Amino acid sequence: MTKGERKRALRGRAGRMKGGRGSGRASAGAVRLWGRHAVEAALKNPERDHRKLWATREGVASLDGELPEDFPVEYADVADLARLVAKDAPHQGLVLECAALEDVYLDDVLTGDPHAPLVVLDQVTDPHNVGAIMRSALAFGAGAIVTQDRHAPPESGVIAKSASGALEHLPWVRVVNLARALEQIAEAGYWRIGLAGEAEATIADALPAGPVALVLGAEGEGMRHNISGHCDALARLPINEAMESLNVSNAAAIALYAAATRA
Repeated sequence: MTKGERKRALRGRAGRMKGGRGSGRASAGAVRLWGRHAVEAALKNPERDHRKLWATREGVASLDGELPEDFPVEYADVADLARLVAKDAPHQGLVLECAALEDVYLDDVLTGDPHAPLVVLDQVTDPHNVGAIMRSALAFGAGAIVTQDRHAPPESGVIAKSASGALEHLPWVRVVNLARALEQIAEAGYWRIGLAGEAEATIADALPAGPVALVLGAEGEGMRHNISGHCDALARLPINEAMESLNVSNAAAIALYAAATRA
């Protein structure tokens, strides 16, 4: 077979792709991840049930390590891969369909390393922000991220791409009642600090020496009153007064850095 014939054959196989072509949606009970870091991290995660990889040959070559010989791969071109994911998603020649991660429970997290801060998000709904917070949380040694079951995005390719692999390593606890979860966190010995622009104390002044949970609210609205009432202290970031606030993912990164470098 000539080089031209191989290309035509590859285009033919790509044109017959199944499993939601054009929808950007995974099959029932599965999620689709895209981008090299997200896909590579998921492939290396033994807790993942991998189902199928759609890829360009260049995408597969970019992975760190070789795929098992029997791994289900369907080669396709860039345009066909774009039909498998959200519009304009930067798939980098890799789209992986896999089962969602198993649930993580708060009790399991609270028996972990007490020096690892927890990150609690109150109605942060933008998956890009949640993914970026996960990335910072893993980078600065957080023990877990805690969100509400409702009013928070589900596991998705957008979160995985923004998290740049952190989704596979950082425990993600989803709870029904965030206020009750904060009570449970306090009972486990954590000092709960809510970030609020109107607070008098700065984050550096409010951080304790022991276990800490950092609580952040949605951009613009901030924490709900009931959630801020379940914090032991409120603290602000020492930003220039000419700037009203920071993106919640940036604020989380700064607070996590402060927690990681406290005396």
